[in-house]
Amino acid sequence: MQSKEFYVVIERDEDGLYIGEVPQLRACYSQGDTIDELMTNIREVIELCLESLVEESTTEFVGVQKVVV
Repeated sequence: MQSKEFYVVIERDEDGLYIGEVPQLRACYSQGDTIDELMTNIREVIELCLESLVEESTTEFVGVQKVVV
């Protein structure tokens, strides 16, 4: 199987948990107490998301922008 590259957007919640989301895959997110734990968990979730991907296509991650209002 050919390797695919995905970006993970990481945030930390008020309880200190790290939350990761993969913008290219719909509903693909996980959490962990540390970034290392998050990355282990998100790899597993990405594999599950790819297995359930039937005819859906992935989107291309472009970037993150800050907006001040």
